[in-house]
Amino acid sequence: MLIKNTFDVAAPLDQVWQFFGDIPQVAACLPGTQLTGDLGNDRYEGAVVVRMGPVRLNFSGTAQITERDATARRIVVQASGAEQRGRGQVSMVVTATLAGGGRGTIVDVGQELQLSGAAAQYGRGMISDVSAVLMRDFSANLGARITAAQRGEAVTAAATPAGGFTLGLRAALMALQRVFRRFFLPYRTNPS
Repeated sequence: MLIKNTFDVAAPLDQVWQFFGDIPQVAACLPGTQLTGDLGNDRYEGAVVVRMGPVRLNFSGTAQITERDATARRIVVQASGAEQRGRGQVSMVVTATLAGGGRGTIVDVGQELQLSGAAAQYGRGMISDVSAVLMRDFSANLGARITAAQRGEAVTAAATPAGGFTLGLRAALMALQRVFRRFFLPYRTNPS
């Protein structure tokens, strides 16, 4: 499944691109992500923990940067992992493209995601909504880290947790908004 997200970062393009070169800092911006090892040659070991209400999924695996194009300001990462309790697997190709504009830099992220096991049972809508919530948090964390670096403040590389009740609630609210727009807005624009 392909999931696309776009967000603005209030910093110049060159500065955001330079930040994307520091993989531990970028990983720390994504809630629930932890790098556990640098395998060299742009390969990393890590873990991703996501809680959606009572369900906690804990994936561990590897990620590799397969493309880094400074001219096009594009980075491509291939990642795969398995849920630690044997409840599924995930593989994904993430492409991030940066461009000047908006409040400073526009970041387009495309995720080609393949899930099996427990995570796959949630369906495309819920997975897209959770991804959108995580990308919003990622963009806020990215902006905060870049701002802190501009001020010369030390920034730890620890990621914030992903999930719990609030992640599921925020994703559910997005789903309700989508349903509302789909079913109620056509009646409002075409009164009969």
